Amino acid sequence: MSTVHEASLKEEQLSNTFAALADPTRRAILAHLAKGEASVTELAEPFEMSLPAISKHLKVLERAGLITRSREAQWRPCRLEVEPLKDAANWIEQYRQFWEQSFDRLDEYLQELQAKEQQEGET
Repeated sequence: MSTVHEASLKEEQLSNTFAALADPTRRAILAHLAKGEASVTELAEPFEMSLPAISKHLKVLERAGLITRSREAQWRPCRLEVEPLKDAANWIEQYRQFWEQSFDRLDEYLQELQAKEQQEGET
């Protein structure tokens, strides 16, 4: 059983995740990291922006818990952390189920209307 404080922290984490995902550059960085860890320089290559600008994006992703950075000698690899993405996917899944149920009800209603129209056309 989670406490109110834990629920609040989970909501804050979810907000941070979605805020980080709102930017297309950060989404592209995550897509790159989904293939494996990479350095800041490697992550910056496809973008026409400075290393400090990429670093700012990485800080947002790191604060959201979507990436971690470590140090291995001179190399500072970034790595994807999937748990926040799983939490976001679970949250979205609730709404997908809602919409599917709504569409199923709409489909049933349309089928009823079509059946009525067909019956009225036969008489």
